[in-house]
Amino acid sequence: MQPLKGITVVTLEHAIAAPFATRQLADLGARVIKIERPGVGDFARGYDERVRGLASHFVWTNRSKESLTLDVKHDAAQKILRRLILEEADVLVQNLAPGAAARLGLSYEALAKLKPGIIVCDISGYGSDGPYRDKKAYDLLIQSEAGFVSVTGTPDRPSKAGPSIADIAAGMYAYTNILAALMHRQQTGEGQRIDVSMLESLSEWMSYPLYYAFEGAAPPPRTGASHATIYPYGPFPAGDGKTVMLGLQNEREWKVFCEKVLLQPALASEERFSSNAKRSSERAVLSALIIEAFSKLSAEQVAQRLEQAGIANAQVNTMQEVWAHPQLKARERWREVATPAGPIPALLPPGSWQHGAPRMDAVPALGQHTNAILGHYGYSAERIAGLRAEGVV
Repeated sequence: MQPLKGITVVTLEHAIAAPFATRQLADLGARVIKIERPGVGDFARGYDERVRGLASHFVWTNRSKESLTLDVKHDAAQKILRRLILEEADVLVQNLAPGAAARLGLSYEALAKLKPGIIVCDISGYGSDGPYRDKKAYDLLIQSEAGFVSVTGTPDRPSKAGPSIADIAAGMYAYTNILAALMHRQQTGEGQRIDVSMLESLSEWMSYPLYYAFEGAAPPPRTGASHATIYPYGPFPAGDGKTVMLGLQNEREWKVFCEKVLLQPALASEERFSSNAKRSSERAVLSALIIEAFSKLSAEQVAQRLEQAGIANAQVNTMQEVWAHPQLKARERWREVATPAGPIPALLPPGSWQHGAPRMDAVPALGQHTNAILGHYGYSAERIAGLRAEGVV
C-alpha cells in the first residue's frame, strides 16, 4: 500500500530542491506531473551526460514522474496548466524565480479562492520576502551564506560539500512540510501555503557550529576530515599508506583506545589527555603519537584492532566502492529503474517499507506524457499537433 496513492502533485520545478521533494512524494505513490519547457525542459537535464547520455542529477531526482511540456508564457498553455491544477492537483510545488508563479496566477492566495484545499509549496533561495528575496541563489552560494563553507575544509582553504546539500536540505523540508500539510488537510479540509528557503534549511543544519560560536565566541576551526571539536575523530594514515577513519565519543572509549589499539595504556591517565577538550587542544601532539603507533601496521590491521576494541571506524570509500558496498548488497537496497537510455540501478529510499514497496517507476523523457495528459482533457491529435506548431507544448 502506497500512502500517497490518489494524491496528485503538479510541479513547476528545475534543478534539485523541488525535484528532490517531489520525487520523494512520488516514492510514496503520489502522481507527480512535472511541467517542463518545450524543447529544453528542466535545465538539470543538461548538467552532464554521465548516465548513458542522461544527466546524473536528473535521473536521481525525477523517477516516477510524468513530463508535460508547456510554455507557460502562452495563454493557451496557462489555460491548460490552470485546468490541470484546479481539476487534478492536491499540491502545487514550484521553485521558479521569485514572484514568477504569482505573476502566472499560481500563488496560494489566488488558487485558494477557487480551490480552498490546495496546498502550495514555494521553494526559493532566501524566502518570499526580506531584503534577499530577489537575490539569485545556487547551492554553493547558499552554502556560503549559511556559514557552511566557513567551517568546512582545511585551515588554509574553505570548501563546499560535494553533494548539493543546500538544495537537499530545502527539498527535505519541502517534502516533510507537504506531508504535514496533507495530514492537516485530512483533519480540517484546509489547504495552506508552505514557504521553504534554502538559506533557512541549511542554517538549521548548521546546528552546533552556530551554538559553538554563541554570543561572539570563536567558531569551530576548519579541520579537514577531522572533527572540529572532538578528538581523536577523523582520518589517520597507516603504515601501508592507506587511511583509516575512526572516532571516539567518550572517556571510556579513550581508555580502551589507549589500551587495546595504541597498546599504550599509560596515555589514558595523562593529565594533558584527560578530557575531550584537552585532547582537542593537544591534537598535534596526540596525532603524532597515533600516527607513530599506526605506522607499524597496515590499514587492515588497524581496523582489526579498532573492531576488537569496539571503536567506531570506517573505510574512506570511493564512489566505485559504494556501488559495491557489501552492506547495501546484503540488505538488498538496489533496485532497477527504467530510463530513456535503458534500465539503471537506483537505491531503495531509506526506510523499511513494511507495508509496500516504494514506487520506483521510469525517469521520463522530455514531454513523454504530454499527449496522454492533453488527450485526457479532450484535445484531439490534430489540436495537440497545432499546439506543438505554435510552441505552446
